Amino acid sequence: MPLVGTTEMFKKAYDGHYAIGAFNVNNMEIIQGIMAAAKEKQSPVILQASEGARNYAGQEYIVGLIKIALQDYPEIPTALHLDHGSSFEICKACIDGGFTSVMYDGSKHSFEENVRITKEVVAYAHDKGVVVEAELGRLAGVEDLVSVDTKDAIFTDPDQAAEFVELTGCDSLAIAIGTSHGAYKYSGEPYLDYERLEKVGQLLPDYPIVLHGASTVIPEFVEKCNQFGGKVLGAKGVPEEMLRKAARMAVCKINIDTDIRLAMTAAIRESIFKNPENFDPRGYLKPAREAVRQMVMHKIEAVVGSANTI
Repeated sequence: MPLVGTTEMFKKAYDGHYAIGAFNVNNMEIIQGIMAAAKEKQSPVILQASEGARNYAGQEYIVGLIKIALQDYPEIPTALHLDHGSSFEICKACIDGGFTSVMYDGSKHSFEENVRITKEVVAYAHDKGVVVEAELGRLAGVEDLVSVDTKDAIFTDPDQAAEFVELTGCDSLAIAIGTSHGAYKYSGEPYLDYERLEKVGQLLPDYPIVLHGASTVIPEFVEKCNQFGGKVLGAKGVPEEMLRKAARMAVCKINIDTDIRLAMTAAIRESIFKNPENFDPRGYLKPAREAVRQMVMHKIEAVVGSANTI
């Protein structure tokens, strides 16, 4: 099966009250771990590359690795998505390079400027059969090239969200209801504004909503990182049950990046600590790949709820 867009998988997710996991990829082992998990759990999946991932691995390498993975897993509906595209030019490069979905993140701009550029991206993408995710509101936290101070975070206004979708024609919308990027999401009690999400769902019926910054920052991986020499102190994510509730509402896509990083790093740290004589990357990347597989299987089952939906 070739790469697909997200339209059909989002429609099924909305009707079935679950979400699709969107997992950030940077290298071969991450892609292999995610795809093996998707097969095990019989779930569609979104593989997404940020601008940072494109800078690190190279766009052609990422596209090539994913196309090879699809040869091994042809039965898994798989979309390739640009995460946090910061300009029309980057979105265009990804569309032309084989991505089936792109996100233009104009949340740093005024409403009017965000609308203007998003419309340009939508026009170009739709002409090529590619779907577009946009963002309204601003999440706090740090992820790759995206950095927003807590004081600058802005929750999404539901009425403005409905207007934005009508003006731009975007296919899905990332909103801010209390999640945040990175491993340090909350200093106090975790909070998601379900009333705001419900209002968005009422104003945009059957429309797919996206949650960024939705890693749960699994304590097991944080503890293992710290046990074997790391300094991931005070990390806190979004509780699983809170995300599962959002997935039963209007949320059709949940982004997961930090948990992949933590799973890989914890496994690598443990392997090198326990086998200090090993200098073969395969020796520590193999358990890292397995850690990603196990973690993604858990996410599919317990968080997004997309197991056995193919």
